[in-house]
Amino acid sequence: MKIEHRKIGLIAGNGKFPLIFAQEAKRVGAEVVALAIKKETSPSLENLVDRIHWVNVGQLGDLIEICKKEGITRAVMAGQVRHTRLFGQVRLDARAMALLAGVKDKKANSLLGAVADELLREGIELIDSATYLSHLLPSPGILTRRKPTQKEWRDIEFGHKMAKEIAGLDIGQTVVVKDQTVLAVEGMDGTDSTIKRGGKLGRGDVVVVKVSKPHQDRRFDLPIVGERTVEVLKQAKAKVLAFSARSTILLNREKVVKSANQNGISLVAVKEEES
Repeated sequence: MKIEHRKIGLIAGNGKFPLIFAQEAKRVGAEVVALAIKKETSPSLENLVDRIHWVNVGQLGDLIEICKKEGITRAVMAGQVRHTRLFGQVRLDARAMALLAGVKDKKANSLLGAVADELLREGIELIDSATYLSHLLPSPGILTRRKPTQKEWRDIEFGHKMAKEIAGLDIGQTVVVKDQTVLAVEGMDGTDSTIKRGGKLGRGDVVVVKVSKPHQDRRFDLPIVGERTVEVLKQAKAKVLAFSARSTILLNREKVVKSANQNGISLVAVKEEES
């Protein structure tokens, strides 16, 4: 599919993903206008985009108004908002309150899908969050020097099946397993906390499996692996991280693989069945 290199809106949350997206979009000649979330998005983003607008969590009306003034018709979501803020005292504007009242439940897919529909009604299309980033989606295979043992391969297969089940329920996308037993399941606490919980329960030598959702909506919630992930794996004394090939964004691959090699951790991109 040919990518048109014109103006694109970047709805940016926290982490390095928005920064890398901006760099890659600019590299191919796109004009990037960021809609950054206050107290979440890194201030460093300002130096990587053409223009930046800061908005508060829950102010959907402001976000749409800025997009219209900027002439934005395509946008991506990159990065997340801390769940502690979402369940804190977030001030919703009238538009956000109306949207929230109309969703069937508060699952991530339901909420994000409703936001995408609302934006589309205003002529703003949310597109694949991996646009410009296809080179960051690893093909199937082992990325590190260390290969999983036969026992770990069994845990990978078991964990992959379990992770797909919980991802299909929109609960989380990561599990920690050992001896074909689930030690931790990702919830609202996020991937890092899940890995730490599982590592503590398993007393090390655990296998972490992170997957894309069945019928993954690539506009949001693509799994991301980066340097921070390997640091947490090290803290949890994990031996393996297996993740979905071609649908997981691997940030700073060279540094991630180097760190994994130094810490004796296997990184495995697992082939997904066609859906």
